[in-house]
Order: sequence, then C-alpha cells, then structure tokens
Amino acid sequence: MKKLAIAFVLTLMAACSSAPKTNSLQSSQTSGSSNAPATIPSSTVATKNSVADNNSAANNSPAPDRINGLADLNTTAKTLKKDSVYFDFDKFEIRPEYRDTIQQQVEFIKEHKNEIVVLEGNADERGSTEYNLALGEERAKAVEKSLQLLGVPATQIEVISLGETKPRLACHQEQCWHENRRVDFVLKHS
Repeated sequence: MKKLAIAFVLTLMAACSSAPKTNSLQSSQTSGSSNAPATIPSSTVATKNSVADNNSAANNSPAPDRINGLADLNTTAKTLKKDSVYFDFDKFEIRPEYRDTIQQQVEFIKEHKNEIVVLEGNADERGSTEYNLALGEERAKAVEKSLQLLGVPATQIEVISLGETKPRLACHQEQCWHENRRVDFVLKHS
C-alpha cells in the first residue's frame, strides 16, 4: 500500500512539473524557437466556434423579411449619414450646394414616418466651448428649418449641438476645420 501511495505522489509531482503545451506560433513568438510541440491550431477552434455561433443565431433569428427590411433601413441610414451639410467659418447659413443633400434627407424621413432624425450641429476647434456649442446649435436649427419648410414634421426632428467635441478630422488646418463645421444626420429608431 505504501508503494502505491508513493507511486501516486511521484506521478502527481511529475504531472505538475511538466510544461504546458502551446501553439507553435505562440512558442516562436515568445521564445524565438519554432520546435515546440503544436496544439490544435486556433483557426480550427475559431471555425468550430463560428459554426456553433451561426447555428445558434439561426435558431433565434427573426424572419428573413424582417432582416432584409432592417438591413435596407440600416444601409440607407448609413448612406444618408455620410451626407452632411457643411458650413463656412463662423456661419450657419446653408450653402446652395447642399440643397440636394437636404432633399434626400427629406425624402428618406418622409418614407420612414416612425423614425426620428437627430441633427448634430458641429463646429471646428476655434472659439470657446460655449461659442462653439451655440454655433453648432444654430447650424442644426438652420437645417431643421429647411427640413420643416420641405414638409418634415417637427416631431421627427431633434436638434443637438456637439460644438467641437466630435471632430471628423483632428488637425489644425483649414482642411480639418472645414470637415468639422457641419451638421450630421443621425437616424434614431423610435
């Protein structure tokens, strides 16, 4: 019995002292050598997990028509979000070249009567925080007024000012300042 207990303890100690197996890529990155024992490639594990995730997602997914409708709405919303209205330095008048952008927004909003469009007014970094917030708000209100004149109900529009807090480009040149003087259209699901 003593011999069996000693053999068990020695086996246990030997098992605890062996090095864990690692991926050959992992070993070569940490030790510089590539002759360490290999385990199951991580790409195989990821593939198996992906299949399991896809199967469980398929069981819990909504109807295909609903998915296509949401995908179309999200694609359109992303496309329209790229269309911003840009402003001149220290101004909030809408320039004529942005009439088409506003018209596209009007058409989208009218087609989606249950959605709300948030107009995010932005300013470049020049000026005080308070001034830039006020300027961003005036820019968003100018776009709001244009949308309403073209038939969009006030209940579908929200106006916020982000001032200089959400720059699209972060350099200290006119190119960046121009990109940051804008109103963005953000779709909000109601």
